[in-house]
Amino acid sequence: MRKVAVTGIGLVSPVGNTAHEAFGNLMEGKSGVRRITAAFAKQLSTTVAAEVSLNMSEHFSVKQLRNFDRTTQLALLASEQAWGDSGVILSDEEKERAGVYVGTGMGGAVSIDEATYQIYKKEVSRVSPLFITKIMCNASASHISIQHGLLGPCLTFSTACSSSAVAIGEAYRLIKSGHADVIVAGGTESLIAYSSIKAWESLGVLAMEDASDPAASCKPFSKDRTGFVLGEGSAMVVLEEMERAKKRGATIYGEVAGYGSTADAYHITGPSVDGQARAIRQALEEASLGTDAIDYINAHGTATGANDVVETQALKKALGERAYSIPASSTKSMHGHLMGAAGAVEFVITLLSIRNKAVPPTANLKIPDPECDLDYVPNTGRPGLKVRTAMTNSFAFGGTNAVLIVKEA
Repeated sequence: MRKVAVTGIGLVSPVGNTAHEAFGNLMEGKSGVRRITAAFAKQLSTTVAAEVSLNMSEHFSVKQLRNFDRTTQLALLASEQAWGDSGVILSDEEKERAGVYVGTGMGGAVSIDEATYQIYKKEVSRVSPLFITKIMCNASASHISIQHGLLGPCLTFSTACSSSAVAIGEAYRLIKSGHADVIVAGGTESLIAYSSIKAWESLGVLAMEDASDPAASCKPFSKDRTGFVLGEGSAMVVLEEMERAKKRGATIYGEVAGYGSTADAYHITGPSVDGQARAIRQALEEASLGTDAIDYINAHGTATGANDVVETQALKKALGERAYSIPASSTKSMHGHLMGAAGAVEFVITLLSIRNKAVPPTANLKIPDPECDLDYVPNTGRPGLKVRTAMTNSFAFGGTNAVLIVKEA
């Protein structure tokens, strides 16, 4: 089987609009969580979110802004970064073995929200003829393939919070098996819309604003956690067959070494210890690694009551006593939960932890929870660590679990 390298990374997020800027901010504990500024915020119980701070009119034409949902805008920016970072140049023939794998939870949610308001509240008689192509879940992947002329498989994965981790894992396996040589893979999501937030409110999973500091509202693994903060953004990577990457002298951020994908077959929203633990073990087995090889875990860590406890139990079940000595952090504490894009964002952060030999913290972990008793790197990042192999977890509503392992190339 062939090896798979990561040769380009791109990120647009609440904590930075490039991957390296975001990682630096995470290491310093800087949060992208803030009070929602949209006019509809007055009609919400939820007061905080993690939004991307970017003037899209500086990057897209008026026509593009009209025809691309925000998810696609974010995806195109991240993929452009990743493609440029990789330096990959493809012949017409090589483009037939290059593709796009993108994960998203809900596709064009912002555009659906806006159109629904116009139809039912303003009673407009028609929407744009391009509305369908704007909101369809595969719009982002399709526009990326058009952007770079990639003629191979162009697929979209929608498995809620694990969507983009699944996209990266499946892209890795496609290259590993010899069916493709280059894949742009990742995820994108933007759910900062009135109807979307109201729906999440009804589930009772969104964090309450911290009384002393809105930026500290997301508290994974802390006893006083109240839920997750909804975030938006996109992360894309260029995956490439290892020997091809080496031959052209590419910068290699790491090697994708293992991928685990399991179903809980248990409950549509409730997590399963066994399902998560099996995904971790699968990833280790595919990577031919023992538990001693893992130097860092980027945890799923949503800051909901059940999820943080179940993930802790799953790590113990899969890793045994070794779980207690591996630093594991939830960067969602600072960039929020990006739903379908979360896995890709955290995959990029995990790569940069290896490259920078540094582990970002779990911010706002002030009150240790005895049920979450692993080394969750509270409040302060740790530079100067020997991070050679790392794992990132993505566990989703619907019970679709995805675990990725990356290592130093």
